[in-house]
Amino acid sequence: MNKKWYKAIVVPALAAGLILAPVGNGASAVHAAATPAVQQEKAIGLILNGENMPLNTPIYKVNGVTMAPLQELAEALEATVIAEAKSGIIIIRSDYTTISLEIGSKDALVNGKTVSMGVEAALQHDVAYVPIRFLAETLDATVEWNAEQHAVEVETWDYVSDEEYEQWLEELEELPPLEQLTPTDIVDRYDESVVMITTNNGLGSGIVIGEDLVLTNYHVIEDATSANVHTIYYDDVEVKGVVTWSEYSDLAIIRTEEPLDVTIVEISDDYYASKGDPVVAIGSPLGVQNTVSEGIISNITYEFGVRYIQMNAPIDSGSSGGALFNAYGQLIGINSFAVMETSADLNFAVSAYHAADLMDSVTEEEIENAAFLPPSLPDSLVGVSMKEIEDLLEAEFGTVMTSGGETELTKWKAEKDHEGWLVITAQMDPRFYIYYGVSTADEWRMWAVQLGHELHRMLPDDKIQVRVQFQRDYPFKPRGLAADEVKPKGDGKWRVQYDIIDMQLMDQMYMETRF
Repeated sequence: MNKKWYKAIVVPALAAGLILAPVGNGASAVHAAATPAVQQEKAIGLILNGENMPLNTPIYKVNGVTMAPLQELAEALEATVIAEAKSGIIIIRSDYTTISLEIGSKDALVNGKTVSMGVEAALQHDVAYVPIRFLAETLDATVEWNAEQHAVEVETWDYVSDEEYEQWLEELEELPPLEQLTPTDIVDRYDESVVMITTNNGLGSGIVIGEDLVLTNYHVIEDATSANVHTIYYDDVEVKGVVTWSEYSDLAIIRTEEPLDVTIVEISDDYYASKGDPVVAIGSPLGVQNTVSEGIISNITYEFGVRYIQMNAPIDSGSSGGALFNAYGQLIGINSFAVMETSADLNFAVSAYHAADLMDSVTEEEIENAAFLPPSLPDSLVGVSMKEIEDLLEAEFGTVMTSGGETELTKWKAEKDHEGWLVITAQMDPRFYIYYGVSTADEWRMWAVQLGHELHRMLPDDKIQVRVQFQRDYPFKPRGLAADEVKPKGDGKWRVQYDIIDMQLMDQMYMETRF
């Protein structure tokens, strides 16, 4: 199970409670720090996405590093900035990125990992400042020095993507007019070209793009050790292996042991796709082979440089890797995922633009040497050390993507207790739990079930307990907790600790959660 075990395009809104305060001119209330030695020189400008951005407080340099007012820069990069007045920690959130830093410290916490900013976050004129390059690049923007204008030039990833998209639309206008097809025409032409893929782990869909080549999602074939392709003519053909893949764009090309005698779908980035256009999806949702649905393009979006086509044509589990056609019979997307439990029909396909790039990169040697990818989890953990179990679980299950954003589990510990149980503990980010615990409870249960399934597979004879814990220190004794859940630490501080998830399993699973 890959650590990116769940994905949804959701931009979380960080709910600020009473303990949170905006970071701005009041930042001095967060932490008192000495003003750094500022290098005086000609005023430095800031160009954001091609436009000069005026700032309320000026950019300055310290030790050769260019510093900008945190709140103004972060908000310009569409991030939320808040501060915990008690702890002095400043939190910046944007999409799947969470940054925690403190005035006077060079280190920041980025999605749970310590990263050096190079110089300390500082106060200037009672305003919090951070290195421009650190903040911008962490939030997926590019930073360049514009010597002519004596300014720092920042371009966000979506601005760059929009420029590329506009250029692509201009190129589309130069394409010759095409004949519009009905959904029936598209099915008549390409129904046989969409196949169902079954693996030893599950099922998905695929698109035939060569006599023995099938395009699908990376997550369909990931961790598979065997697979078969099923056509609408009841042919059942074994898969030889994976030719090439891109985990980044969630695409893979697989090769079958025998040629598939069906119409080949052309992959190209020269296709028509605009909001409001009609589309037809073909795939195998829930294993119902080659189900056809139709809808319109709801939006064209980008996530970290990957172009997605959002549509309301219904898809479901098993549709992954299936085809999305426009009204001209052009392949415009590879159906990939949907946001569940919403009435908005939020369904997404990876743009065929990325599939064309992947196909262009394929070599004859890769086709000849097609093989299944090495699994991310071993067949067995019997006999391995506790440290190896800790490292594996942290790598593969320690980063969790939820509809509330990405978070990390830390302080993994595996040990055998006096009753012979393998007890595994980890800690959830307490801030994430406070902000998003209730809204993401079902996703955490799904995560726990998947973890339990894999642990039982790798350690079939062990009694296993997994405890995901909340732990946080407070300058007061919180009330309403059990006696063993709040303990004095000294210096007037109290530690709160309890299990958020308590999962126990052997042949059956028991689970208790606290959301």
